[in-house]
Amino acid sequence: MLYMLGPLRIEVWPFNVDDVSEYGTADFAVKPVVGAEPPLEFVGEGSNEMSLDCALFPSERNGAEALSSLDRLNQMRASGKPQYLMRGDGKPFGWYAIMGVQTRSKHLERDGIGRLVRVSIDLRRSPKPAAQSFFSVMAGLIR
Repeated sequence: MLYMLGPLRIEVWPFNVDDVSEYGTADFAVKPVVGAEPPLEFVGEGSNEMSLDCALFPSERNGAEALSSLDRLNQMRASGKPQYLMRGDGKPFGWYAIMGVQTRSKHLERDGIGRLVRVSIDLRRSPKPAAQSFFSVMAGLIR
């Protein structure tokens, strides 16, 4: 397993992550002063974002599983619930909201499905879900 995003297992096959980028910010209050560079006051951590770039090969073995994983990912995004993200070595990243899912199909087959489907998953760290929705998120993990 490369990553686990909520109930979605991202493995080498059929749903493969081949590029990961992380971006974090810090928030500062700017204190204007006359005749000098304004000092900055740290007010807290800013947003933390990740992008997972994936490749699917629907026409290869387990192709239907790859497409159902993509459907599940879009259902998770549409639910608006934060998902727990963990890397394959067991490192927990915490709760992330799925901000966007972009797909690009190449080399279309006769059925309109690409031989290669590139998927970009944009994530943003978020607070853990509220207590009432926490159970439904966790129940999805043990299915």
